[in-house]
Amino acid sequence: MNNIITISLNMVKRIIGSRRGILTFIILPSVVLAGVVSISGGMGENPAIVLYTNMDNGAGGKHLLAELESTGDYKLLQKSDEAVLKESIIGQTGEAGVMIPAGYTSELLAGKQPQISIYELKTSETSIMVKMKTNAIADEMLSTATLIRSADGGSIDPEAQFAAILAKTEQHSVGSIRTDYNLYPREGLGVVVGLTLMFLMGLVTSSVSIIMDDRRGRTMMRMFSAPVRSYEIALGNFLGSFMVGLIQIIVVLTLGRWVLHYDYEIPLYLYFLVLAAFMLVSMGIASTVAGLVRNPNNAGMLNMLILTPTCMLGGCFWPLAIMPDYMQKAANFVPQKWAIQAVDIAATGGGWNELWLPFAILGLMAAVLLAIGSAILRPSEAGISA
Repeated sequence: MNNIITISLNMVKRIIGSRRGILTFIILPSVVLAGVVSISGGMGENPAIVLYTNMDNGAGGKHLLAELESTGDYKLLQKSDEAVLKESIIGQTGEAGVMIPAGYTSELLAGKQPQISIYELKTSETSIMVKMKTNAIADEMLSTATLIRSADGGSIDPEAQFAAILAKTEQHSVGSIRTDYNLYPREGLGVVVGLTLMFLMGLVTSSVSIIMDDRRGRTMMRMFSAPVRSYEIALGNFLGSFMVGLIQIIVVLTLGRWVLHYDYEIPLYLYFLVLAAFMLVSMGIASTVAGLVRNPNNAGMLNMLILTPTCMLGGCFWPLAIMPDYMQKAANFVPQKWAIQAVDIAATGGGWNELWLPFAILGLMAAVLLAIGSAILRPSEAGISA
């Protein structure tokens, strides 16, 4: 046990025992993730900006705008005319533009369905939803106008009656009560989790590089010649890198929660456990790869061969659902997929009856990789013959 502790503490000192190590593995990831958190923290929370021009003097145009604003999904900004509206959309002042033509209300009362123009620079969720809601509101007003026209005996002003009905509708005396809140992870949470996993897995490269240096400097050969077993060497390197990873996790979570006030949507201890379990697997990968790589010059290729492909396959940069079926099946063999799945389950209110599976798979991956690493981690043949 003393040998394992000595090796692990030496690994910690070599990774973050210098200014460069602290800057590379503690400060830099924290600063980058703080930037990601600050950018994505408000994603999906602020109402989308929708521009409008209302050329109608009747109740129809006012009702349409009032109903759009009452949803709470949009912030409406008025433009003086259609030309200004188009220029503002091109300048990306708003995500969509609504143009209500002159005489809109009178045409509705005449039984016609006037065209409402929707402007967009590019198709987005906001522009599509604005179109759908605008069409739905317009259809409802046309039905109301048709009923007024068919029931009108000439004694009541149709436009005044139409305005009264629309004013009553805007009160929303009958509605629905929302009882199911946020049963899905907030947009932006996956980006934060994915980049956090990527930076944590970056420790694999540093651990392998240090082990390569031990081979090249014959330090590992001297360790194997001492009364130290191979599993103690592998476990010492494993725990040393894991301790550095825990420090990195604590700094990142502290910065995100108490400095930037970011809501991870899950209990902080649970998020810590997910990241710690992922770190175990990452260190198992480091031990295995360090035992396989014999040429120190190949250590720098690990980013291309392990870090980037597994992060892409595991869903760190985009949702797994958009990938082909065969890639989704292959993602089951990378730890990023199970770490992100654990966060998603916790963010949607899942308990340990669901969380046990991703945690069990991460633990199994770590145990298997550590066993393989301890079995194949040896000094290079060049180092022995020297």
